[in-house]
Amino acid sequence: MSSKNKLALTPLVGDLLANYRQTLEITNIEKKHFPARSQIIFITEELREILFPGYIGRTDLSWSSADYFIGSKLEGLFNHLSKEIARAFAEAECEDYQDKACQETEIFLKKLPAIRTLLEEDVQAAYDGDPAAKSLDEIIFSYPCMVAISIYRLAHELFKQEIPLIPRMMTEYAHSLTGIDIHPGATIGRSFFIDHGTGVVIGETCEIGHQVKIYQGVTLGALSFPKDERGKVIRGTKRHPTIEDEVTIYAGATILGGETTIGRGSVIGGNVWLTHSIPPYSKVIIEEPKLKILKNQKGKL
Repeated sequence: MSSKNKLALTPLVGDLLANYRQTLEITNIEKKHFPARSQIIFITEELREILFPGYIGRTDLSWSSADYFIGSKLEGLFNHLSKEIARAFAEAECEDYQDKACQETEIFLKKLPAIRTLLEEDVQAAYDGDPAAKSLDEIIFSYPCMVAISIYRLAHELFKQEIPLIPRMMTEYAHSLTGIDIHPGATIGRSFFIDHGTGVVIGETCEIGHQVKIYQGVTLGALSFPKDERGKVIRGTKRHPTIEDEVTIYAGATILGGETTIGRGSVIGGNVWLTHSIPPYSKVIIEEPKLKILKNQKGKL
């Protein structure tokens, strides 16, 4: 940049500094040390490498070297994750946040075998639910739902441990990669499959049972947001639907409300808008619209 351009930008520096002081709600100067987004993404990918060894990252693993691989990964993850969790606790003004961060990191890492067991069932559900899938390998390598679900299952455990900020940062990273938006607070059972996936939204208080399959563009959202006497949104209430076991929800369906329950074994058709409960083994579809085809000369409408 030339000296002339530098001089031209000098007033802008002062303008921005003045604006920073006027907009303190979105300015974090000399205030808090948050977890670093770049570190959370790094940690998330390192965790996924442990969840799917030989598929993500290093692909030439052998059983003779697996113990060294796992040991070195876990040691690095403990150091990186405990540091970011400590920052999250410090931001939340937790006492003894350094010791607490180490304890919570150890608790979380010990959950990895159980998370892998769930993910094996999710991969199998994807294979069983998609006739286009040629192998389990193809699903692990290429299906966006496995990225979103694996990161969700990691983030959900951190969410249950009441770790601030980090679980949401992880699932929003998955959202940016896949177009699948799963809040880490949602509860999702075994053998979960999202086919295609783009545009799926699953809210914080949603409860999903076992062997549920949903397609692209499905929203499991809130019908309304209750407010207190000051007009502020009341948080912590059940706002999102309950989906029982073995339910299939087709593309574009919208299911809203904390009191809405979709009974076991039900099928929700494409583009359905649903705000009330339905009993088990129901089928909900929109009446087929009538097509009107107008013929014109030379194929023009």
